[in-house]
Amino acid sequence: MVRKRESIPSLNDLVVGTVAEIHDHGAFVTLDEYGGLRAYVPLGEVSHTWFRSIRDVLRVRQKAVFKVIRVDPAKKLVDASLRRVSDAERREKLIEWKRAQRAEKMLELAAQRLKKTLDEAYEKVGWRLEDYYGEIFKGLEEASLRGEEALVEAGVEKKWAEVVAEIARQNIKLPKVKMSYIVTVQCLEGGLPALKKALTSWEGGVEVPHNAAVRFYTIGAPRYKLDVEALNYKDGERLSQEILKSIESVARSMGCSFSYEKLKGE
Repeated sequence: MVRKRESIPSLNDLVVGTVAEIHDHGAFVTLDEYGGLRAYVPLGEVSHTWFRSIRDVLRVRQKAVFKVIRVDPAKKLVDASLRRVSDAERREKLIEWKRAQRAEKMLELAAQRLKKTLDEAYEKVGWRLEDYYGEIFKGLEEASLRGEEALVEAGVEKKWAEVVAEIARQNIKLPKVKMSYIVTVQCLEGGLPALKKALTSWEGGVEVPHNAAVRFYTIGAPRYKLDVEALNYKDGERLSQEILKSIESVARSMGCSFSYEKLKGE
């Protein structure tokens, strides 16, 4: 079960709860992230619209997002509201919840491989990633991109880092954006040597990040195609422009003509 490090939520926290009991005056929900801690949802906090019966809005075993409206840490008493959760807050919390579920599954796999408990996986890996990256799954995304280095720098022991990084790479495939360009280069004076120098100039001078990919090939001289894949549009555009500027600079210095166009929808 997805968990929080704290034993009780704070005021105004968004929590995922499962309806356990329904009464005429309100309902009791089990807070899934807090080890089964129960919260009370008063009748007036069920919905901001009129309803005939509380059972028209809630049903037993229903899972929903609630907002904490009262907390007594000493007695571990929590009151929560369903009606005060906006649509945007609900969507954001459910995304966080799903990411936490995926993170826990990967921690569980790591624990099994190392013959450890899930509690140990949280202690040795999970909470350290949360402290360093702000979220466990974010740390696992970094591990998918950069390998065990991303875990070690967060304070994860090497034996855990090796296993978790492998699991992260196997289970997290980060979406990439792709952009393509048609590049036209003609070298009437310098001929083939000048053309080759211009087209390959970027290979030694432009650093391609490990999480990006570049493909540059001919589609029929003097037209060539540049494909760039990156994690986001900003990084892809920056890398593309560095490559294009490198080719243009060398091409023009050798008396070659240069032009390019970005393909629509890319």
